Amino acid sequence: MSTNGDRGRLFVAASLPDGVRAELARWARLAAVGRLGVRRLEPETLHLTLCFLGDQPLSCVSELAGVLGGAVEAVAGIGELALGAPAWLPPRRPRALAVEIGDPEGALRSLQGLLAADIAATIDWQPGTQRFRPHVTVARMRPASTRLGTGERPGELVPTPQLSFACEKVVLLASHLEREGARYEELASVGGW
Repeated sequence: MSTNGDRGRLFVAASLPDGVRAELARWARLAAVGRLGVRRLEPETLHLTLCFLGDQPLSCVSELAGVLGGAVEAVAGIGELALGAPAWLPPRRPRALAVEIGDPEGALRSLQGLLAADIAATIDWQPGTQRFRPHVTVARMRPASTRLGTGERPGELVPTPQLSFACEKVVLLASHLEREGARYEELASVGGW
């Protein structure tokens, strides 16, 4: 793993089935037509972030893998999730185009809360104060396009695919920032059944 010494930019995410990632990438291509400054993300990079841990010592990876292992029942208990409405994030000066994820049973929200609490009890990290808003980022705005999306309503975007899916696994990822965008490296996982 290439990192800054013995540290890495880490996060925990729910992976998406290949077919869902392909449909989201197809939708992002349609939604970005005619919008300058939008950089669509590659399908293999699409994920649902549960806990962004930021810059962490790589020595904590085994402890974080243990936290994921302790959440195996919660991961298995996630019911059907669904693609929801498109959203510019953040709403006032958007830097990303995302698709919300519907969690009708609340199991994903419960898993996120469990993971956040267990991670905070395990390593030197505190969860953010913002309410968890499940979504998948499908495109990012180039820095020069700060006005993109301003005043535009999500309803003005092409409708998102109507898909439901199961969470297949939860992964600990390292994010490597490169000129072409972020590249992700899987360090640990639970699920995949």
